[in-house]
Amino acid sequence: MALTIEQNPLYTLNPVGQEVIFTALDASIVSTYYKVKYIAEVHISTVDIDLATSTALVGTFKTTPNNAGAGIFDFSSIVESFVSPDNLAASGSEYKLNSISHPLHLTDKLSLNDNVVRYLKIRFKIEGSTTATGNVELIEDSADSNQYTLFNGYLKHTDVINRDATGNFGFNTEIFQLGGGAIGNEILTNAPTTQYANINDYGTLSFMTTPKTGDVSNTTLEYFKIKLYDESGVQLGADITIDNVDANGGNTTWNSATKNQLLHLGCFPANLKNWSSVFLANTTNLSFYLVEAFNISNTSISDRYTININCPTLKGYEPIRLTWLNQWGAWDYYTFNMKSTKTISTKGSTYQQLAGTWNDSIYSPSGYKGGKKAFRVNATEKISMNTDFVNEAESEWFEELINSPEVYILEGFESTVSTTQLLNQYVTPARLTTSNFTRKTVANDKLIQYTFEVEKSKILRTQSV
Repeated sequence: MALTIEQNPLYTLNPVGQEVIFTALDASIVSTYYKVKYIAEVHISTVDIDLATSTALVGTFKTTPNNAGAGIFDFSSIVESFVSPDNLAASGSEYKLNSISHPLHLTDKLSLNDNVVRYLKIRFKIEGSTTATGNVELIEDSADSNQYTLFNGYLKHTDVINRDATGNFGFNTEIFQLGGGAIGNEILTNAPTTQYANINDYGTLSFMTTPKTGDVSNTTLEYFKIKLYDESGVQLGADITIDNVDANGGNTTWNSATKNQLLHLGCFPANLKNWSSVFLANTTNLSFYLVEAFNISNTSISDRYTININCPTLKGYEPIRLTWLNQWGAWDYYTFNMKSTKTISTKGSTYQQLAGTWNDSIYSPSGYKGGKKAFRVNATEKISMNTDFVNEAESEWFEELINSPEVYILEGFESTVSTTQLLNQYVTPARLTTSNFTRKTVANDKLIQYTFEVEKSKILRTQSV
């Protein structure tokens, strides 16, 4: 009996925040050899992995056979360290039609991913000794896994896990397959398909772009289409199309490199204001617009997203837009348009200053010297903000904001920004200090509204004296 892989993930696309279980078995070796151990050589890469020539080996791991003679590995704690969020747009993406480094959220049209997706492939081996006191040697037997695509997501306890007849299990990530989803063609978010934004708000939507196996021509992402409408539902101007080509930050010729497997689309109002003359010409009467992905046959291969433009508040509240890392490794956004309050707290060091000059030929008292002085003052800003009245779908979605490890305050469109600036003024790191969240329902609470508080992570350091 040869070494075989008895269990592996059910789907080839997997979030790293789940159990990544593989089971290897060679019953004949386990029963006849001593000091047997199963060996797993783990390869992780940004390109297709050929185990015969791979230089992507990240670690070799061993385990002893269990009572059934099998070796069970869980690689989740290993693979999750090889993916991370995209905070900057990839090379080739533009900001205001300029190819400069910029935060992902500001991107004009498209951006590939740099950090979200990786490939995994494993070669299993076995070692043992022919005698109880003999040396352990590698046995000439191996088994190679399929190649798996990993992305920076995680599973909730309520997410449904599927299982096949052989015991392979996993979350059905086919829902993210454009044009081939088992349930739908979902974007990498749990946000409602109807969202709201101010006219100067930035933001992105993220898509898995791996073509469906056996049906490449009908599922390859060709372009995005955006349709603008007034409040009566009449279309404003021509369709805005964003072709998936290199010049727009996408890929003209798709290949299997991981950077091409996930695509970020800059499609919120400020992103379109960066470059689209059609959008700029219709902002006065714009009420909402639709965003959808299409293949080369002009057939829709994604969900249709509706982005409603918020009306300016007559009370003069300052809008606060947050962005946070969502469950699937992409970014979600929400603009708090209701009352917000800012609190600045300071903490400094003090010292006792001498009242006069002690280091001159004579002592001279000075009115500005002496007493307790501040050596340095550090300021921290907190912001408390309120949502508008929301529905139950948005209420459930806000739970991810509470759980997210990365939260930022995102500033809006500026028409005077120079291309030589670092653009650091747009994204401010924040820490959500609201630690309790009670999900509200219409039945219990009638009108649903939430209050969140964030603290800016960066401390303002003033002059030292």
